[in-house]
Formats: sequence, structure tokens, C-alpha cells
Amino acid sequence: MHRRLPPLSAIRAFEAAARHGSFKQAAQELGVTPTAISHQVRALEAHTGLQLFERRTRKVVLTEAGEQLYPVLREGFDSLAAVLERLTRRRRRAQVTISATIAFTARWLIPRVAAFRAVHPTVDLQLQATDDVVDLTTSDVDIAIRYGDGPYPDLDVTPLLADRFAPVFNPIMAVTFPADLLDRPRIEFQWRSRLANIPTWSRWFAAAGLAEPEEAPLLRFSDESHAIQAAVAGQGVALVSLALVKGELEAGQLVAPFGVSIPGYQHHLLRRRGEVDASVTAVSRWLLSEAAGRPVR
Repeated sequence: MHRRLPPLSAIRAFEAAARHGSFKQAAQELGVTPTAISHQVRALEAHTGLQLFERRTRKVVLTEAGEQLYPVLREGFDSLAAVLERLTRRRRRAQVTISATIAFTARWLIPRVAAFRAVHPTVDLQLQATDDVVDLTTSDVDIAIRYGDGPYPDLDVTPLLADRFAPVFNPIMAVTFPADLLDRPRIEFQWRSRLANIPTWSRWFAAAGLAEPEEAPLLRFSDESHAIQAAVAGQGVALVSLALVKGELEAGQLVAPFGVSIPGYQHHLLRRRGEVDASVTAVSRWLLSEAAGRPVR
């Protein structure tokens, strides 16, 4: 398909002038004169048959047509810059960006960074902790770890880690049997996702064959990591992911003694379809080996 587009120089001049609200500042950014910017913008206006700016003293203001054109160009240039940054950085020291939830980053990824450096000293990890879903096709994120059933269209998807939830607590608490939980403070956290059948205390009590207490003390957090920290501090019993408290369980800071757990969802490792970058592949393999309990050393 043949596109009848204006010259790129005119588009660049317009985008810079619209962003700065000034021909002079646009000229400084692009390394030309304000007169050159003015000529390029007029050439774009002539090409489109639209007035894009109102020329005022010491500044320019977008017209209605300019207001519609500017965000399209801005987003296009931003996406182009992000892709170029991702591609050109491969020629420098390798860097791989992983996006995961705040809790997974803090509780699972960060404790393993030192082990990764020992195996891949020439690759830098950049961890992006966010509960927002990132778009791998337009961002500079290389690997996303997502929690749920999907679907994840147009991406390469590999199951990473199955999740189970159980009550955990500091061993200083006087808890011996599941029935002891009926009057102990319970710790909860707020689920940000809209997944159905999330692990809840109601589901756990049902699995344990106990009636859920109606008036038990409750401590609620907005983040799973904070709920885990409260449990370590002995403030109550938390129903949390066993995968995220593995270190505390092994260190004896927390115990999960009842043998009753309920399923959570699956963590998936997502990459761009057809990704061939060697560093991204190496990080993916390392994540999978860590999740399988067979860390590469």
C-alpha cells in the first residue's frame, strides 16, 4: 500500500514545536534555526491543507486540527524510540528487562539476583515491579511474568510456577491445630486482579473441614508483601503463596504445619513471539530452572 505521507523533516518539526509550544525551542532540539522550523511547519500545512498552529507572540498554539494530529505523532515517535533503544542496547552490554508483580519481584526475583549474576556476569537484569499489565509489543520489556489463566495472544507463553496457598505464621504464636485458627488474628491482602476463585480464607477453611469464624480479628493489607512481613512479625496468620515465602519457611521464620493448602493460579513466562536474542533466552532458561528447583550454578 502506497502511503501519501508528508516529508519526515516536516513531521519532526511539527511534533517538536507542538511538544514545546515554541518554534525556537524546537529549533534548539533539532539543531536548526527557528526559521527552518517555521518553513517545515508551513510545508506540512500546505501538504495537508490544514492550519496546525496559531502564531502568537513568542509562542505557538495548536489549532483543533493540530490537537488531533499531535498525539498520534507523539505516540508514534515514542514507540519508535522505545523499539530502537531495545534493539541498539544489544550492541552494548546486554540488558534484559523483566516485568512482574510487585510481590513476585520482591519475594521471588530479588532474592535470586545474586545467583543470576554468578551464572551470567555479562548480562544486566532490570526488574520492573508493577501490578499493571505491560504490552511487550510496544514497550522495552523483554520478559513478563503474569499470574492467571490467560489467554496471552501473540506471545510465546511458558508455564513457570504453579502456586498453592496455606496459612503461615511465626512459630512464636501459640498455634498447634487448625482449629486454633478460629480465634487467632487473620491476615489478608487485597487482590488487584479480577481473577475468579482467588485463594480465600473461606476456601481454605472449607478444605480443612472447618467452619469459617465470623468474628475473628482481621488485619488487611493492600500488598501481599506487607501481609507476609506482618506474619513474620507475629501479628497473625496469613494465607499466602507458599512459593513467595519459601525462604522464610526454610529459615524457620514462618511455619505452615497443617498440610492443607488450596490451589492458586499459574505464573507464566511471556516473551515476544519469535524472540531470538541470546540474552533473553538465557534469562528465560535461568528463570525456568529456578522455578523447577534446579538452579544453574
